[in-house]
Amino acid sequence: MLNTAPQKAFYFNAPPPLTLYIHIPWCVRKCPYCDFNSHAARETIPETSYLNALLSDLDHELPRLRGRQVEAVFIGGGTPSLFSPEAIDQLLTSVRTQLMLRPNLEITLEANPGKAERRRFSEFRAAGINRLSIGVQSFDDDCLQRIGRIHGAHEAIGAAEDAHAAGFENFNIDLMFGLPGQDVEASLKDLCTAVSLKPAHISFYQLTVEPNTFFYSRPPILPNDDLIWEMQIGGQGFLASGSYTQYEVSAYAQAGRHCEHNLNYWRFGDYLGIGAGAHSKLSCTTMHTISRHWNRRQPRQYMDCARSGRAAAGQRILDADDAQFEFMLNALRLTDGFALRLFAERAGLPELMLEPRLIELVQRELLWRSNGRIGPTLLGRRFLDDVIGVFLTRDERDN
Repeated sequence: MLNTAPQKAFYFNAPPPLTLYIHIPWCVRKCPYCDFNSHAARETIPETSYLNALLSDLDHELPRLRGRQVEAVFIGGGTPSLFSPEAIDQLLTSVRTQLMLRPNLEITLEANPGKAERRRFSEFRAAGINRLSIGVQSFDDDCLQRIGRIHGAHEAIGAAEDAHAAGFENFNIDLMFGLPGQDVEASLKDLCTAVSLKPAHISFYQLTVEPNTFFYSRPPILPNDDLIWEMQIGGQGFLASGSYTQYEVSAYAQAGRHCEHNLNYWRFGDYLGIGAGAHSKLSCTTMHTISRHWNRRQPRQYMDCARSGRAAAGQRILDADDAQFEFMLNALRLTDGFALRLFAERAGLPELMLEPRLIELVQRELLWRSNGRIGPTLLGRRFLDDVIGVFLTRDERDN
């Protein structure tokens, strides 16, 4: 339902940077820890019908983007690499035709290490993909089995080698820690293998058990919190000793290889999401609003409705408290923090709005403040959820 309550106005000197997210929701099999909008492909994926729905969805959204440049494109899922290179090529051709794109922009495709998908890497590159994100999760066969992955360590290593062979200078390896049966040594061994494969970017993040997943109903036995913290700190130290710089809670990159799309999220930029269950956040400089809208989650319903411009399932207009919290929720994930002026630029609100809470958190040594920048201390990073919670309104904290 649309929130029509009176809102406070937001004032922007210029609209925030804009990126495009495209969601392809099918996987070979749903992972037991996954809470994304993904669906096991129990029959042939309706590639043509879904592609047509995406193009209709994009066409319907064009008026919201008039005159704005897209800074990066991210095709996520699900497993987008299950789609044919021909479909990806057609999709990107339409995106190039209808949107104003930054020259040489980053275009990411998420991929799993399956052999069938790996054979397509060169064709994906020819279609315009210039960055891959490979869902490895671990190089330990036992760990992979415990978390329900359908590939093995050999396939994961082969996927990275095939990415290099296909000419991808820029690709990411996704790794988890805190897996069932995993210890610090095993976690570091995963990282060591990943680094040896020379990806430009490594995502290293904790397995968490989320509602509406198989693991939530049947929780696995995970390492305790102290052991997980040792894995995180040990991994950070190991990556820092090499050529990877941590720039976000779970993101490590070689020089100049940050994920532009995700960095835009964390800096509270705008993004348009198309596809089943995709979310959008768009700022309007003339109406002084920030709005969020989201699409229908079920692929079949999405395809049926997108053709007639009814892909959206709901919309919400943010108020000042919403924007403050959401800005801090994202920006405090950045290791180097953020320039305080960014709050006014991206949230359209005065910097003074943050002052009481900033003063409190600096005094508690959970945030640092220097030369107009704000960021979490090491203690603040460990208890980041608590730090972010300070920026909730009292009503939200009580709910």
